[in-house]
Amino acid sequence: MPLSHEHIRTTVETYLARHPHEREQLGALLDALERPTDIASRSTFTGHVTCGAIVLDPLGRVLHVLHLASGKVLAPGGHAEPSDESLAGTALRELYEETGIPPKAVTPWPGYETVPFDIDIHDIDANRGKGEPGHQHFDLRFLFRLHTPNEVEVMLQEEEVGGIEWRPVDRAASPSLREKLLKLPLQVGPEMANASALIYNDRGEYLLHLRDYLPGEIWEPGMWSLLGGGQEPQDATLEHTVRRELAEEAGLDLADLFPFGTEYASHDDGTTVAIAIYAGRWNGDPRELHLTEGVMLAWFAPDDLHRLRIADTTSDLVRRHAASLPAAQSRPEPVEERLASPHGTVPNIIGVHLYLERPDGTMLLGLRHPDSAFAPSTWHVLAGHCEQENAIDCLIREAREEAGLHIDRKDVELVHVVHHIGQPRNPPRMGLFFRARTWSGEPVLREPDKCTQWKFWDPTALPDDLVPYTRLAIAKIQDGELYSETGWPA
Repeated sequence: MPLSHEHIRTTVETYLARHPHEREQLGALLDALERPTDIASRSTFTGHVTCGAIVLDPLGRVLHVLHLASGKVLAPGGHAEPSDESLAGTALRELYEETGIPPKAVTPWPGYETVPFDIDIHDIDANRGKGEPGHQHFDLRFLFRLHTPNEVEVMLQEEEVGGIEWRPVDRAASPSLREKLLKLPLQVGPEMANASALIYNDRGEYLLHLRDYLPGEIWEPGMWSLLGGGQEPQDATLEHTVRRELAEEAGLDLADLFPFGTEYASHDDGTTVAIAIYAGRWNGDPRELHLTEGVMLAWFAPDDLHRLRIADTTSDLVRRHAASLPAAQSRPEPVEERLASPHGTVPNIIGVHLYLERPDGTMLLGLRHPDSAFAPSTWHVLAGHCEQENAIDCLIREAREEAGLHIDRKDVELVHVVHHIGQPRNPPRMGLFFRARTWSGEPVLREPDKCTQWKFWDPTALPDDLVPYTRLAIAKIQDGELYSETGWPA
């Protein structure tokens, strides 16, 4: 039977008992509940209820899907069906239909079994093809924890969903949801409150930390291990935990860290601790780091681990990660070729940038997403970091992935290089600006979580909120200058 008016009213009032300050902003929903219309029906265009599933994985990330109809990245969810027996059940059904994640793979977050974690009201544009006028969605969002991530096979609802993304909670697409998630105590659950960094270099080696031999005082005394530690109250996510630990233990700041898996370590008393593992690439000299804990840091190839005093779980973790890398990267060089960088060398990050100019002289810029870690709500050229690829291949890939543009190598020319640096702890960067003489396709939003708008601008009337080094590079390109610097001490 359809969800009853009374069930929805009771659910909303229970939510407001926890969030009384939201009563005014939810006025449209409360007004709709006073009308005799079926608020659960998608054909009630004075406004109707939808239900979303907010799913956190063991690494503290929240699930998002790319909704093809709107082009937006959202939490899974949708309309109620007559067969739904509860609002939370609607959210679980939508989760399964859109992603293939079954209800048995998740559990309600304690305290939120029947009460929404968040309620949001948003406008829906008219759809002439379906004969639907503009209306409002009253979105009730329920919080779940994914407890069997390794056993879940994602199967997307291809006609509606273009992909999935697991985001740190501080990058949740919805502002109201993000605010609540950041306040949620121990967001990743009581069984996961530790994080470590699996750091590797382009020679296929891994950075290990030799702990002090202080039995009874520290974990794994006198053993080689990963850098990391326990979550503290100021850490919004476990990624924040591992970044803080890297900074505190070694003064290390990595540009990118990605969740890799979970390690289970055992205490002497038999208890087991789950540790979230984040992987990141770094090619520096560990002798240059300021180590505040332990004896030393050193690089080791996976084939050398048997010579070390190291936990089996850590050794297995390194070997699993090495096996996941491309063959050319995971195969270490012969020992005689593993030369450390000269003393004082600092690796520089290489970024590629597309200077795309139409015949009328206007050039392409993109408005970065408000949640972007770099230059949020700021205009920038299409850009990206080089991976295991050459710079022109990177440019071609980024243009295709971000904007649906197709560029041939023969049509690319280097027009400017800017050597820049940000805040004191940021690594220096070399920005390569390439002009595409010709291309095919029109810019489309392929990654709406990164860029919210593409627009061609007159170079003489650029937006005020433009990335500073990009503004400099454009001016230099217009003047025919090949090189510039910014951010370096005078």
